[in-house]
Amino acid sequence: MKNTTIYCFRNDLRIFDNQAFLRATQESDFLLPLFCHPNCETFDSHAPRIGNHRKFFLRQALDELRAILKTYNSDLIEVYGDFGEEIKKISQSINATKIIFEKIEAPEELEQETLVRNLGIPVETIWQSSMIDPSDLPFAPIDMPDVFTEFRKQIEVEKIKIKDPIPSPTEVPPLPNFKPYLDRKLNAKNKISNQNSSFPYFESRYSGGEKSALAYIEYYLSLKLPHTYKETRNQLYGLHYSTKFSPWLSIGCISAKYIAFKVKEFEDKFGANQSTYWIWFELLWRDYFRFLHFKYGKNLYAKNGLKKNPIPSNHNKDNFDAWINGRTGNQLIDAGMRELFFTGYLSNRMRQIVASYLIYDLECDWRKGAQWFESQLIDYDVYSNQGNWLYIAGNGTDPRGGRRFNIKKQNLEYDPNDIYKNLWKEHCINIAQI
Repeated sequence: MKNTTIYCFRNDLRIFDNQAFLRATQESDFLLPLFCHPNCETFDSHAPRIGNHRKFFLRQALDELRAILKTYNSDLIEVYGDFGEEIKKISQSINATKIIFEKIEAPEELEQETLVRNLGIPVETIWQSSMIDPSDLPFAPIDMPDVFTEFRKQIEVEKIKIKDPIPSPTEVPPLPNFKPYLDRKLNAKNKISNQNSSFPYFESRYSGGEKSALAYIEYYLSLKLPHTYKETRNQLYGLHYSTKFSPWLSIGCISAKYIAFKVKEFEDKFGANQSTYWIWFELLWRDYFRFLHFKYGKNLYAKNGLKKNPIPSNHNKDNFDAWINGRTGNQLIDAGMRELFFTGYLSNRMRQIVASYLIYDLECDWRKGAQWFESQLIDYDVYSNQGNWLYIAGNGTDPRGGRRFNIKKQNLEYDPNDIYKNLWKEHCINIAQI
């Protein structure tokens, strides 16, 4: 009997350094590459779970992935709907003997995995979204230190070597016979090109897709920007103050492992400094938020997070509406919320500032803020988004119990001449646009 495999792309929209996809090509006689678009759910703020910016960036990435697969005489099939139901229909249509996809340890994605496993077809999942493989950690993820500093120190003491990237497959098995009705694209609205964007995905250099991601890291390294990253990373706007890897990382157009590999290659050639270390440091934060999901799972999504005795909190809907519309009356906060809405991007510093303001000054539920970021961010990542909001709210593992920012101080330190605020002063949010 021929092995007919469905490979479900999730947040791994690449061929190079994709262990799960390579495995599928090696174990199959026929292979159906598939991407299932999620349902168009909305939050109670009426915001879609995937906003226009991320939708367009995803469309770019999927089109590029399809083009790459076509060079292997294969294709990418797109469906829309419930993950388990769509895979069930397709598996029955092609008599699939196996289903393979990357492992995602977040609650909703684990529920999707359970639904697929219940189909009765062999399922193989492979973890591949972290820089460090869980098997290389000096502890089991479920026993990891809660505090990031201790987590980092144990990693550094062990001097863990990041695994080398995995080559692209030499060939991809042919497609099985399938009915054309399975191929339904989710159309994205026209891109929203704002010239103030710090991540202009409407330009070819910043477009979604594996080739763009691989070209961009070469461009970033060619400018020797890793040597100055630590000094510029807290700036509020511009193309080169931060690495800008996160949008491609969020949907897996490039792997964290490969970025670490390229930065190490850069250090070997041009020298290491505190800034090159800091890129690795930030990738380690990203890993940390991922591994916390192995340990705490759904508890990370509760209102109180991991805290047994949290500070009492309410939710002021009027204040929340003012926040998402960029009409709080605080010019720095409003500028940040407008940038987020009109570009899908926001600097790490501004993400922390607007999150702190929502929680502590506007007295709103941190989970509502996390949902808004999920809707609007072009680089939304379930692990990092949840981890960072828990961190600011004081409901995670941070021993300091939350981070309340002094907005006046932040304003004076990062935008004393009002340059950033003036970039967004004339922009007015219309929620109907989403």
